[in-house]
Amino acid sequence: MAHTVHTTSTEAIRVASVEELKQQGCIVVTEGPGPIAVFYHDGNVHAVDNRCPHMGFPLHRGTVQDGILTCHWHHAQFDLVSGCTFNLFADDVPTYPVEVRDGGVYLTPLRDRSGEVAYWKQRLQEGLEQSITLVIAKAIIALLKAGIPYQEIVDIGAKYGVRYRAAGWGSGLTILTAMANLLPYLHGEERILPLYQGLLHVAFDCDGQPPRFDLQPLSTTQIPMATLKRWFRHFVEVRDQEGATRCLLTAVNGGASPAQLIDLMLAAATDHFFLDGGHALDFINKASEMLDHIGWEHATTVLPSLIRQVCTARRSEELNSWRHPIDLVPLLRKTFEELPSLLAASNGAPWPGPAALAEVIVGDDPHATVDALKQSLRNGATPLQLSQALAYAAALRIARFHTQNEFGDWITVLHTFTYCNALHQALKRTGSPDLVRGIFHGAMRVYLDRFLNIPPARLPGERGEVDGPSGADDLLDGFLEALDTQQQVDEASGIVHRYVSLGHPVDRLFRTFAQALLREDAEFHSFQMLEAGLRQYEELKGTAESEHVLIAAARYLAAHAPTQRTLNQTARIAMRLNRGEALYEEE
Repeated sequence: MAHTVHTTSTEAIRVASVEELKQQGCIVVTEGPGPIAVFYHDGNVHAVDNRCPHMGFPLHRGTVQDGILTCHWHHAQFDLVSGCTFNLFADDVPTYPVEVRDGGVYLTPLRDRSGEVAYWKQRLQEGLEQSITLVIAKAIIALLKAGIPYQEIVDIGAKYGVRYRAAGWGSGLTILTAMANLLPYLHGEERILPLYQGLLHVAFDCDGQPPRFDLQPLSTTQIPMATLKRWFRHFVEVRDQEGATRCLLTAVNGGASPAQLIDLMLAAATDHFFLDGGHALDFINKASEMLDHIGWEHATTVLPSLIRQVCTARRSEELNSWRHPIDLVPLLRKTFEELPSLLAASNGAPWPGPAALAEVIVGDDPHATVDALKQSLRNGATPLQLSQALAYAAALRIARFHTQNEFGDWITVLHTFTYCNALHQALKRTGSPDLVRGIFHGAMRVYLDRFLNIPPARLPGERGEVDGPSGADDLLDGFLEALDTQQQVDEASGIVHRYVSLGHPVDRLFRTFAQALLREDAEFHSFQMLEAGLRQYEELKGTAESEHVLIAAARYLAAHAPTQRTLNQTARIAMRLNRGEALYEEE
């Protein structure tokens, strides 16, 4: 049993005589910055934090042999002199200055913290490399507590994700970007879980994968951007990844603006219909949003990670569903020939808002949809207004998705919605007429999803008045409680309808949505749904349509909850450790 010394001093204190420490083997100094274990071993004295940095077990209850301190809870081992761990699942244990003078052992209960930010950044890197969830969580908490901007944390994950996955940009980096976009809605400790989930999925994506190797740009900066764009589209057309990559890097090296770079990539992505089920365009948009967070000076690192998917993506015009019973391909190609004149025409008609056009888009006649889009362009509607109506129509597919459908078809309507949101966000960056083709692609995808609204689920307001509590706290608690049970889709959407109808603050609802998602072991598409739903609500805020987007998000989240919630448990452990709680004791 270790002897205990109490102190609140920050100056050197006498712990015991050397002989007393030698007899005891270890003496614990409590309070002050925390319990410190002072060991006598092999004729020397050493002082370390008494809490095992893995999960907080008292190290004085471990053993020291041949200069190695072993914690008996999970068998983490540490060099007693430096505190460095031999096991990457654990962190280094902090050491304290200790000396012997006049036969007594003196401890200074202060330690140098100047290198802690660099240490935790390195630990985050190691956590990603080894896919150690607890290390990732602890590093995020420590860095946020040190006041490090979230962009620096995201930067580590982004650079790791694009380097150590030869397949390129994937779901992990998309989740990380979506969660970075969510952070402005959250405060304090609420920011831990979005970063944790995002970085964790980057690590999972890269686990066991080969790295991606860099190519070089052409050794000239004199090639016009129009030529590079033409070449890039050609190389994507023939699925030449190396040629496309070198064109892209040459554009970056030549000083192309972010808008030009995204235009270059999205022009190629819309040369074909709805690439890779919508993921290709969504990933390009997410990569651009990632660069907004970490800086466009990293474009040469991030953007090439998209090339493989753009070049190898499945092209929807090759699918039977796009060619039969109605051949959508010639219908759209004829329309695309008309686009220059349509974009140049305008009869000055006022934009009536997205609802009327969206109602046509969710109909069952693709010719009527194409005609309505063309007429809107003739009337002077901007591509951005059309993409807004398209995104709203795609959200309605989710809001009206009936639970009689197969469960897997939630993802079908989700893919369409995230594609439409991405297209809308991308159109804000570049007014390229090439992207207008993507609006028609998305509209045909909404048309192809029509059977998933048969029968259409009724919106909460269409089922009569929703009863229940009136207070914001009660409604938000009720939403979380509903998601503790499977398939509470209608109940969850009814709560959201009542909350919004009563005029409660929507920012609190956003935070509750985030809490509902981040406590789950959520799959990729749920992260997409939440982020795209909040973005589209912001686009439509102040209109009747905005509530329908929130209902779509609520229904999707409710359909995919609850899960085992194991990832959240790990994050909770990391938070408790950071607060100094004793996990080995009953709460």
